[in-house]
Amino acid sequence: MTAALSARMRVVRSSAFELDLDLELAPGERVAVMGPSGAGKSTLVAALAGFVRLDAGRIQLDGEVVADASVRGTTVRRGIHVAPMDRGVVLLGQDARLFPHLSARENVAFGPRARGHSRTDARRAADEWLDRVGLAGFGDRMPAQLSGGQQQRVAVARALAVEPRLVLLDEPLTSLDIQTAAEIRMLLADQLRSTAVVITHDPVDALAIADRLVVIERGMVAQHGSVREVLLHPATPFAQALSDHVRIAGRIGDAD
Repeated sequence: MTAALSARMRVVRSSAFELDLDLELAPGERVAVMGPSGAGKSTLVAALAGFVRLDAGRIQLDGEVVADASVRGTTVRRGIHVAPMDRGVVLLGQDARLFPHLSARENVAFGPRARGHSRTDARRAADEWLDRVGLAGFGDRMPAQLSGGQQQRVAVARALAVEPRLVLLDEPLTSLDIQTAAEIRMLLADQLRSTAVVITHDPVDALAIADRLVVIERGMVAQHGSVREVLLHPATPFAQALSDHVRIAGRIGDAD
């Protein structure tokens, strides 16, 4: 089976830091990426999305090369760099970034319209997605009339309505309250069908959404495996801290 995402990436951000790792995802696989501050998570997202160029390596999506920086001796040949809007990749971050002048329906319909769908079909698809994210009947509301959680639901619908090849989730729950974050987490677990990279600081997100967990430290992969395997058998102090975060201290005793 051809990998949906195959990436060999080296990005030099400064003399003190570089990202140097491999990442491969099967079609429909959801991989969580976690690491301490400064580990390279933002650089990883930026490289996959196309916002920064590779210094070496190659990124392929569904077999198509979208970035290539071949090294020949001391010369780097950056022969391929597909623009972010042409990669079939969507990025959902902490800020919903809805178009303030468009209704919820038109925000979601924007992607299908950009892909050539008729206005009628795009609006129909938008209403279907709003229903799937729990916002049936909210299509005519403007972003300013929606709560933060509702805006993020619209953002999820807008991201998934274009049927992207790759979804990048860059800590989309961080700015939400606990209850709303839990609702959006379950929504993503239920509705996300595309291949996805989930950047998060919360192991609960990884457990709920992802099939696999990759821990990166100092720009390199420190540990990877199923989410439960990594959390049950942490290989680094950071991974141990993640594991401790989801454990509940207590004692099992006989019931009365």
